[in-house]
Amino acid sequence: MTTTARSAPPFGRALCAMITPFTDGGALDLGGAQRLADRLVSLGCDGLVLSGTTGESPTTTDAEKAALVEAVREAVGGRASIVAGVGTSDTRHTVELALAAEKAGADGVLVVSPYYSRPPQDALEEHFRTVADASGLPVVLYDIPGRTGTRIEPDTMLRLAEHPRIVAVKDCSYDFLAAQKVLARTDLAYYAGCDEHNLALYAVGGAGYISTVANVVPDRLRAVLDAFEAGDTPVSARLQLRATPLIEAMMSAGLPGAVTAKALLNELGLPAGPVRAPLRPAGREAVDGLLTAYRELTDG
Repeated sequence: MTTTARSAPPFGRALCAMITPFTDGGALDLGGAQRLADRLVSLGCDGLVLSGTTGESPTTTDAEKAALVEAVREAVGGRASIVAGVGTSDTRHTVELALAAEKAGADGVLVVSPYYSRPPQDALEEHFRTVADASGLPVVLYDIPGRTGTRIEPDTMLRLAEHPRIVAVKDCSYDFLAAQKVLARTDLAYYAGCDEHNLALYAVGGAGYISTVANVVPDRLRAVLDAFEAGDTPVSARLQLRATPLIEAMMSAGLPGAVTAKALLNELGLPAGPVRAPLRPAGREAVDGLLTAYRELTDG
C-alpha cells in the first residue's frame, strides 16, 4: 500500500507532451490538434503540454504557439490543464511568450533553461525569476541538460522553489538522487520527463509525468499511476515494465520523440502529419519497429 498522503499536483498527474500536428504541406493543423487533444484527454490525460520539445517548438512561430493554445483550450475546455512551452535562449523573448500564453488561455508555462549560451547558475536563476515575475501563470522549470547544455543545479532549484509562482519541475536530468533531494526539501511538484522514470519518481513522491509516449498510449501510462494509487505496487510495476519496450523504441532508438510519436500516430490514422526540418520522418524500418513495439503492448 502507498503510505504517503499526496497533495493534488498543480496540473494533474498524467500529462502528455503533445506533438504539434501539421498538414501535409507543413502548415499548423489546428483542427488536428483539437482532435488529438480531445482523444488524449478522453483516454486519461489530466493535462497537455504544448510547444515543448515533442511539440517542435523551435520550428513554430510565436503566432502559431498562441493559436495552438487557443485551439486546444477550445477543444478540451476545463477537462484538462494546458501548460504552454515558452522557453527560449532569450529572456526577453521568453517573457513575451509567457504573456502571450497567458492571454491565449494557458494554465501554466514550461520554461526550459536557455540553450546554447549556457548561462552560469546565478544568471540562470535570474532568468527563471524574471519569467515568473512577468505573468500571473505558475511556472514549470524544465531541466533537460542533455539538450540545453546547462543543468539547473539542485541548490538553484532549492532557491527557485521559494518563488510563489515556480511550482513544478519537468525532470529530464537523469539525476534521481538530485530529484529526491529537492523533493525532500521543497514543495515543488516533480514530473518525470523521461518515461522510464514515470513509476520510480512517482513512488518517491513525484507528481506524475509529462510524457511523449502518452501521445500514443495515454491510457496505458495512466494505468501505471492508477494501480500505484490503488495500493497495488506489483501491478503498477508490471504495467510499467510492459510499456518499457515501446518507451525504448520511441525514446532511445536514435530518433527524437517528435519523430517517433508522429510516425506512430500517422500509422494509426491519428492527427500528426510531417515533422518540420531539420527533423526528418522516420524511415520504413524504424516505423515497422515502432509498430511492433506498439502492438506488443496494446494487443496484450
